[in-house]
Amino acid sequence: MRILFESIFNNTGGEVVINKENKIEILGSPTETALLELGLLLGGNFKEEREKSKIVKVEPFNSAKKRMGVVLELPDGGFRAHCKGASEIILAACDKFIDTNGEVVPLDETTINHLKNTIEQFASEALRTLCLAYIEIGSEFSAESHIPFKGYTCIGVVGIKDPVRPGVKESVAICKSAGIVVRMVTGDNITTAKAIARECGILTDKGIAIEGPEFREKSEEELLELIPRIQVMARSSPLDKHTLVKHLRTKFGEVVAVTGDGTNDAPALHEADIGLAMGIAGTEVAKESADVIILDDNFSTIVTVAKWGRSVYVNIQKFVQFQLTVNVVALIVNFSSACLTGNAPLTAVQLLWVNMIMDTLGALALATEPPNDDLMKRSPVGRKGNFISNVMWRNILGQSIYQFVMIWYLQTRGKSIFHLDGPNSDLVLNTLIFNTFVFCQVFNEISSREMEKINVFKGILKNYVFVAVLTCTVLFQIVIVQLLSTFASTYPLSWQQWFVTVFLGFIGMPIAAALKMVPMGSN
Repeated sequence: MRILFESIFNNTGGEVVINKENKIEILGSPTETALLELGLLLGGNFKEEREKSKIVKVEPFNSAKKRMGVVLELPDGGFRAHCKGASEIILAACDKFIDTNGEVVPLDETTINHLKNTIEQFASEALRTLCLAYIEIGSEFSAESHIPFKGYTCIGVVGIKDPVRPGVKESVAICKSAGIVVRMVTGDNITTAKAIARECGILTDKGIAIEGPEFREKSEEELLELIPRIQVMARSSPLDKHTLVKHLRTKFGEVVAVTGDGTNDAPALHEADIGLAMGIAGTEVAKESADVIILDDNFSTIVTVAKWGRSVYVNIQKFVQFQLTVNVVALIVNFSSACLTGNAPLTAVQLLWVNMIMDTLGALALATEPPNDDLMKRSPVGRKGNFISNVMWRNILGQSIYQFVMIWYLQTRGKSIFHLDGPNSDLVLNTLIFNTFVFCQVFNEISSREMEKINVFKGILKNYVFVAVLTCTVLFQIVIVQLLSTFASTYPLSWQQWFVTVFLGFIGMPIAAALKMVPMGSN
């Protein structure tokens, strides 16, 4: 127990302190705090152990060597080195162990097998295993010397439960349904990594679990065949993670997101398209290398990040679809009319109002659509995906053709349809065309809420900005037509004329619904 306490309380990156409320508080990484907690539960005293011996040299945890060490100067002279780290690596450096009587005895085949079976059993139960060991190094040690790594005495093996956070399994399933491939890269023992990955739903029967040293030995051709199937990489070094990310980005053209919290994750976070660092456990180096910081350190938040990212992308697509439709129709109507009849039906002020609907109000309405769960059922766009998809082109062209044909028909046949004659007939007709065109955009804005689904009213009342924008657009249109006739070159319309123009605009909605039934590829 004396040696165990000496190892736990001296060879650590954590601290045991008394807080303001006079309660014991353990500081450090989850692994360190778990070990310190074990020492306290067994009756050890952190402060007393630290005062007993003087720390001469510290080797912090190294992700490449998978171990950390400390050298103590003992009260009665001489030096002792304590080491802890990856179980199989530390155990391989041991040739002795402490038996049940507290005696140091040579490690025999039976004991080695017993320890290896214990490590395997812990790992298969998804426990993170660590081996604690020490070595007497006499009196010939200085701070400049290297800590030896052979001839250690094994103190014991500990298993630390790193529980999977609630909601992680569900989040992994959502990621898979969204076409996001989740891979686990860890420094843990491969058995532990596989057990946790299976518990989370990351490792499947078709997937491969591989260790970092084996991954490093593969040739370029073997990596190209292997990487798509790798779901778990254990005992990995920072370089392995970086290599995996780099190959996925460059050789496979994938969009890669990486999560990490340690300094050793920084190269991969920097290399990835999207680096996601942990806000609580993450080091400053990891946060500096990342693009996004997850404040609650929870994997399920990554699903929220992906959902919002997709929402922003889709909302911009909706707005562009809406904007291009307005642009195409306004340009063709005015240009063709000017060429064929010598005058344009839409005046400069009217076009400015349409432009305001299109740019400011349209962007405000369509860009504020909140994300929904259906977004996580879509396939990812990918690095080479077209921003203006075939679906968007179908909607733009179908809607533009309807609006252009209808406005052109009004321009050529409008006077006879509405029985217009007299000196103001041209002004009234142009006002009718302008009003119809604006209401086409109002209803097209509603249709643009969904690019592929027919039901465009789902959740519309929850988006207060959208409802407010539509209401303001309609109210301003009434004011412009009925009250601002001199300024906007309009003529007050009768209620029958209002009904016909609004109805002609509304017809765009069933046409948009019919267009969505036409099957198109996603790109």
